[in-house]
Amino acid sequence: QAQGMGNVLPEDGRLMRMFAESLAAKHVVELGTANGYSALWFCLALRSTGGKLTTHEIDPDRIALARDNFKRAGVEDLVTLVEGDAHETIKKLAGPIDVVLLDAEKEGFCDYLAQLLPLVRKGGLIIAHDSSGQAHLMDDYFRVISTHRDLETVLVDASRWGMCITRKMQ
Repeated sequence: QAQGMGNVLPEDGRLMRMFAESLAAKHVVELGTANGYSALWFCLALRSTGGKLTTHEIDPDRIALARDNFKRAGVEDLVTLVEGDAHETIKKLAGPIDVVLLDAEKEGFCDYLAQLLPLVRKGGLIIAHDSSGQAHLMDDYFRVISTHRDLETVLVDASRWGMCITRKMQ
């Protein structure tokens, strides 16, 4: 695990893999690829579900690291890495999406949610990472998801960073 990448810890990675497998996910969307570590957890699930991952990253150094890691892990066939500002690049996504991982800048979570929620299938999950470790940056996001009548949310603290897991009910 590279330092300073904000990678998910193995506990979180295992949970994400389990969710993707349990949902028989065909399309997972990740915002904030970093070096590709969390993407590899999803790929473990997608190998068995026959699904694909679309991951978005803006930083060229991280993109290069992730591409290298995907190649070494032999998962390039499962992953589409989209380069650029995710606030713009996600406009090209099509649904249905089974699982979303929000792991980019916390201040953008409300906009990402507003754009992606219509594409998430009923029963699909939106996972916001660092919901314990960076909770102070996520007040607006917590307010939006807790007041939305079609969303159910559970905070899980398997690691010191935490995950906010939201299910789309309708």
